[in-house]
Amino acid sequence: MPVPVKIAKGMAVRIHVTLTAPDGTVIESSDKSGPVDYVHGQGAMLPGLEKVLEGLVPGDAREGTIAAKDAFGTEESLPTKAMPRAEFPKDAKLEAGMAFQAKGPHGEPVTFKVVKVSDQEVTVRFLHPLAGKDIKFKVKVIGVKDPAVALPPPPPAEAVELTPDEIKEEK
Repeated sequence: MPVPVKIAKGMAVRIHVTLTAPDGTVIESSDKSGPVDYVHGQGAMLPGLEKVLEGLVPGDAREGTIAAKDAFGTEESLPTKAMPRAEFPKDAKLEAGMAFQAKGPHGEPVTFKVVKVSDQEVTVRFLHPLAGKDIKFKVKVIGVKDPAVALPPPPPAEAVELTPDEIKEEK
């Protein structure tokens, strides 16, 4: 019996996963979208989930909680951006700690918090709605393979495979 391939950096992985916010809201569920395929170690998964998955083999299942810092990060870990002061209302008394809501490029709500204010610019931190929150997970490994191991090439387009029952004489 072959030894099962373990999840490690660079492996192609297929999982069933459900991620849930602290209030019970389902963030993502492969029950609805189908299995999730990703390459382990390329940052496609939450860092804490990748740590849990490391070393697992097909058939393994886990559930638990990913700490905020290893999920969507803490507020302090999120990047900042300097914006021209002119982009804010002239009469706004801006102070560090103030939060604002705006619309993103696709009309989605975006929340940001003022970090620093000067006469010319305002440094803000865009906040992910799940930053600072622990995330619950349930995961089952369906498959693991080394993408470097090539599968045999498909037959050429002109090749046709038929069973004897499918072959009929043309008249």
